[in-house]
Amino acid sequence: MPLTRPLARGLIAAATAVTAIVAGAGPAASAAYAGDSHRSFPAHVFAPYFQAYTDANPAEVSKASGARYLTMAFLQTQVTGSCDILWNGDPAKPIAGSVFGPEIARIRATGGDVVPSFGGYSADSTATEIADSCTDVARIAAAYQKVITTYDVTRLDMDIEDASLDNTAAIDRRNQAIHLVQRWAQRHHRPLQIVYTLPTTPAGLEPNAVNVLTSAIRYGARVDIVNIMTFDYYDDQPHDMAADTKTAANGLLTTLRALHPHRSTAHLWNMVGITEMIGIDDYGTGGETGPLEVFTLADARAVTRWAIGHNIGQLSFWALGRDNGGCPGTAGSDECSGVAQKPYQFTHIMAPFTHRR
Repeated sequence: MPLTRPLARGLIAAATAVTAIVAGAGPAASAAYAGDSHRSFPAHVFAPYFQAYTDANPAEVSKASGARYLTMAFLQTQVTGSCDILWNGDPAKPIAGSVFGPEIARIRATGGDVVPSFGGYSADSTATEIADSCTDVARIAAAYQKVITTYDVTRLDMDIEDASLDNTAAIDRRNQAIHLVQRWAQRHHRPLQIVYTLPTTPAGLEPNAVNVLTSAIRYGARVDIVNIMTFDYYDDQPHDMAADTKTAANGLLTTLRALHPHRSTAHLWNMVGITEMIGIDDYGTGGETGPLEVFTLADARAVTRWAIGHNIGQLSFWALGRDNGGCPGTAGSDECSGVAQKPYQFTHIMAPFTHRR
């Protein structure tokens, strides 16, 4: 959708402000990880979430698990109203080459890469997601640009859920800022992909999540992958998690076809991302009604085969720190899957999804 003239003028002015803000940070930020400007992700990539708020070392976890590509969670502000981005809102973890920089370099040395993820449930429910917190589009764009230049990344993930899904002003600000950063990246010949991670029902996206995507089209923000979280349905119904993943993805495809009617079916499938919550999710067994939302090892095999067969763009799960069998029967643990398994068994099943064109 073309921009109206007043909006276009506003975005041009904001783009100038972005350049000024980032330039003020000095050359060190942009030079910290200057590397191969042509580096890009595989066409189909397995990129599970790494919990950056733990003491775990992402390079060591990548090596131990065999997951070469990590989605690093999360980036947010410390308090509502701030425009300054931090890892998990922690002042001790600023966006700086000294924070995760050496670990990212080690991951790249083995042929992998990372995807910084903005938002997540904690930020989205407390208005510390950057576009919820900051009302200045140029400063939001500058925060994205700082992450890109500091870590020389080529893909960003926007995890939008809970209250952030209904903050329409922030949704529009975010997409305006993405548009600005994409224009900046194009001018500087930098590859940049945007992933939107959104909650889903077993039938597909709900209207507020669709609004995130229609806003992106309205403001000229290119979305490369729509990554649906196929878990935590909270509908008090029994679920075949693998089967529900497939119906949710088909529902997403229908939405993408309506939003992009001139794109081929193959292109639309390549825009689909899937994120599972391995083992017992937050809703879990649902009390006395028995197992309701449990993603098993068999489900992982079935979904991986299906994902390869449909050539979707991205496969992921929450989270690498949970990929162990240390707490059988426990729902929603941050440290284990809740099902009997070997260490990193889910990763070993799903990692073969990564392949290049």
